[in-house]
Amino acid sequence: MAQVEATTERIIAADADTVFDALADYTGTRGRLLPEHFSEYEVREGGDGEGTLVHWKLQATSKRVRDCLLEVTEPTDGQLVEKDRNSSMVTTWIVTPAGEGKSKAVVSTVWNGAGGIGGFFERTFAPKGLGRIYDAVLENLAREVEA
Repeated sequence: MAQVEATTERIIAADADTVFDALADYTGTRGRLLPEHFSEYEVREGGDGEGTLVHWKLQATSKRVRDCLLEVTEPTDGQLVEKDRNSSMVTTWIVTPAGEGKSKAVVSTVWNGAGGIGGFFERTFAPKGLGRIYDAVLENLAREVEA
């Protein structure tokens, strides 16, 4: 099995603390940021960053729906890591300052892909599809926090 990775980023016209706090707010802001690819969003424990347990279904394609139960940690300042209990998928959000009143938000998801021809197609197309989904999340995030 090869590891598959999808990464996208965006410069947001808000300071890094504001952007990070919005991402870490699973009981409030985070649910509003999710595009139509996400359903059944539910915070099961915590709700603010470290120690949160959150559930959603992610429909990456018309046929592919992933049932996600994510444990959230904050290994370093400005970093959220969401580890899926149901798969090998790990999503890392990193928010850093990017000049006065701006920040850079980077989201990267990795998972163990399938083998064979299915794995080839997954490695080829899944990163682009997931990248588009997370581009939409980052666009919604920018809309939420920019003054």
